[in-house]
Parts: sequence; C-alpha cells; structure tokens
Amino acid sequence: MGEALNQLSKVDSVLAGQVPDLGRIVAFRNILIHGYATVDDALVWQVLTERLPGLIGVLRRLQKT
Repeated sequence: MGEALNQLSKVDSVLAGQVPDLGRIVAFRNILIHGYATVDDALVWQVLTERLPGLIGVLRRLQKT
C-alpha cells in the first residue's frame, strides 16, 4: 500500500492529499522494506490494528469519487 500511495502522490497530488498521513505511510513502507532488521514488531502490530482500518475506509471513500 505504501508504494501504491507513493506512486499516487506522483500522479495525482490532489487525490493523494486526501489520504491522511500519506507521508508517514510511505516512510513506514520504506522502513519495512529497507530497514527490516530494525523493525519494531509491536509498532507494526499497532499500525495494523489501529491505523489500517481507518485508512481502508478513507481509500474506499476516495475510490467511489
């Protein structure tokens, strides 16, 4: 999802601007991909359980527009 949002920001900055914390999502993706040795498992779990459901809701709403 992080890479897809990164590409979206390059293609449609207006739409990308409607995604909360887009920059943080892309940065998190980069840490997971390139810094996997230092990834905090508790942080990953927290993101998945607390942030992902809200992000999915936003993306579904944007998809309908």
